[in-house]
Amino acid sequence: MSPDERLLAYVRELFAREDDVLATIRARHAADGLPEIFISPEEAQIITVLLTAAGARRVLEVGTLGGYSGVWIARALGPGGRLVTIERDAARAEVARESFRAAGVADRVELVVGEASQVLAKLEPGFDAVFLDADKEPLVGYFQEAMRLLEVGGLLLVDNAFIHGRVADPADREPDVEGVRALNRLAATDERLVSAVVPVRDGLTVGVKVRD
Repeated sequence: MSPDERLLAYVRELFAREDDVLATIRARHAADGLPEIFISPEEAQIITVLLTAAGARRVLEVGTLGGYSGVWIARALGPGGRLVTIERDAARAEVARESFRAAGVADRVELVVGEASQVLAKLEPGFDAVFLDADKEPLVGYFQEAMRLLEVGGLLLVDNAFIHGRVADPADREPDVEGVRALNRLAATDERLVSAVVPVRDGLTVGVKVRD
């Protein structure tokens, strides 16, 4: 085990330990044929800390997958908190619903099945945080909708800021990489947002909306 791996194991054991429910949800991804692209426990714990610090009550997630990140988010919400999560694939949505039931958070989760761009356009502003963790090519559109939907003081959270190191390879011009690059540029330069990248796992973009 390398020094970095030992440190990661140390942090995960001390700060981001999964309970049995989360471990089972993660294991089900492989059993149900879902891609293993869920966030890591240490990234999830950072999101939990940020949501707690912000006092988030109404959170939007784009990209439910099997519900792993949604469980972490739903658990971080205070009394009366609500997570709205969007998943375009109906089969994955069913896996996620079971995850939410198993974790005891189904009563605070609204899972919407549909294309994210269409669902986002119909939502009303008033979210305390938005977590983008879906397909990368349309990220610019997701970003603009997220900024519309966020309250001033709300959190923007975006997974895969590094897209497995590809973002720093100028020869890689694939649409997914270009989508991440465009999102990163917007997060860094949009005057409505104060932002940074936390270099955990594949990079977590964190921003606070400071004005409309």
